[in-house]
Amino acid sequence: MTKYRDYDFIIAIGNNKIREKISDILEKENIKQTILIHPSAVIDETAIIKEGTVVMANAVINASVKIGRSCIINTASSIDHDCIIDDFVHVSPGVHVAGTVTIGKGTWLGIGSTVINNLEICANCIIGAGSTVIKDIKEDGTYIGSPAERIK
Repeated sequence: MTKYRDYDFIIAIGNNKIREKISDILEKENIKQTILIHPSAVIDETAIIKEGTVVMANAVINASVKIGRSCIINTASSIDHDCIIDDFVHVSPGVHVAGTVTIGKGTWLGIGSTVINNLEICANCIIGAGSTVIKDIKEDGTYIGSPAERIK
């Protein structure tokens, strides 16, 4: 892999666990991951986005947001002020995350889901398509519905 050290990489795999494994291999080999941002994305200058993250078309990332390594912020999603998005999170198209939300490592927010403000979602959760999170999620698992409830 040493012949690739002069290149920047992005891992274009939606599965959070596989993306994490590949990212860890690249990091151990000291191979750099880049950040890709679509030109139509709107990102506040105070936002922090770490390596390996992709921000797709028409996404909006507001003030003081922190986004970890190798995340996917998908098409037309919005992340409001003061949110913390941990490593390897997948934010699907049309997701809306209100202000001051923390989303744990490896969590997947399904298409069109919504998270109201001032909440925490623990690591390794799946939030189903169209679901609405209205309270803290402290146990990993799959959550669906409006309001979102744990199914497994």
